[in-house]
Amino acid sequence: MKLGSLKEGGRDGTLIVVSRDLTRAVRATGIAPTLQAALEDWSNLAPRLNALSESLDSGDADGVFELDFNALAAPLPRAYEFVDGSAYLPHVERVRRARGAEVPESFYTDPLMYQATSAGFYGPRDAVRVVSEDYGIDLEAEIVVVTDDVPMAVTPEQAAAHIQLIGLVNDVSLRNLIPGELNKGFGFLQSKPRSALSPVFVTPDELGASWRDNKVHLPLLTHINGEWFGAPEAGVDMQFDFAQLVAHAAKTRPLVAGTIVGSGTIANEDTSKGASCFAEKRTVETLRDGKPSTPFMKFGDVVRIEMKNSDGSHIFGAIEQRIEQQPLP
Repeated sequence: MKLGSLKEGGRDGTLIVVSRDLTRAVRATGIAPTLQAALEDWSNLAPRLNALSESLDSGDADGVFELDFNALAAPLPRAYEFVDGSAYLPHVERVRRARGAEVPESFYTDPLMYQATSAGFYGPRDAVRVVSEDYGIDLEAEIVVVTDDVPMAVTPEQAAAHIQLIGLVNDVSLRNLIPGELNKGFGFLQSKPRSALSPVFVTPDELGASWRDNKVHLPLLTHINGEWFGAPEAGVDMQFDFAQLVAHAAKTRPLVAGTIVGSGTIANEDTSKGASCFAEKRTVETLRDGKPSTPFMKFGDVVRIEMKNSDGSHIFGAIEQRIEQQPLP
């Protein structure tokens, strides 16, 4: 099934069930007011939501309305936790090689992960607002999974059973602020603002055979201003699968229902597949030419991130948003 949230009913939106073809929807408030509430009682409420989904797709549901992507909030307009990994090591290897650094051996056995901004997410058509282009505005096209309650110290095999939903994220990065923050040795803060989530999250069964080994085996397509930017294969070159990432996050603490776990920037060894962020593209240029030639994003640029089934149909709907200047208060 496919679940989303309308921009109504307060900060956490209103839960809706969306048709498989992403054209129609029905409010699910008779089951749960919000997606967060549904996830907190997932074992009991998921079967009821699934029944509503089947009714919607068969044409038997009441209260059906045409889906308007502009009316959608993020499926989880805010989350208790968003932890983002860096599971695609070709990206890590190239970035470090471009600055003359080696990849520590631990990177191949222990996932990179940081605590990301979760207090608010942009909806799929909301503008990305940044104070200055000098910050080095970048996108990061990624896949995320959403969990129910995950006990502390689960194994990857156990963690797999706690992955309930899958979606996309534009993990916005301000690249020119990152070096100064990392030099402090205390991680990201100002360089990682709000991210945007796909129109809907879907249960793993919606992906069919493309969801296996706790990975999504499909390309993630990005366009910038209508021009192809990249379509790396998400199931290729992923050093750590999502079950391993969830288990890593839960090693020393339980994860609450609604925790979002990100894959990190999707990147392949094969650079002909393009990139999922400007930092990756600029790194490839640096390794090839000695310096980057592609600038970071400017105000007015439009990002589009989407994933399609083998038949060309959309799975999550597209994140499509303009970069706009944030006025000073």
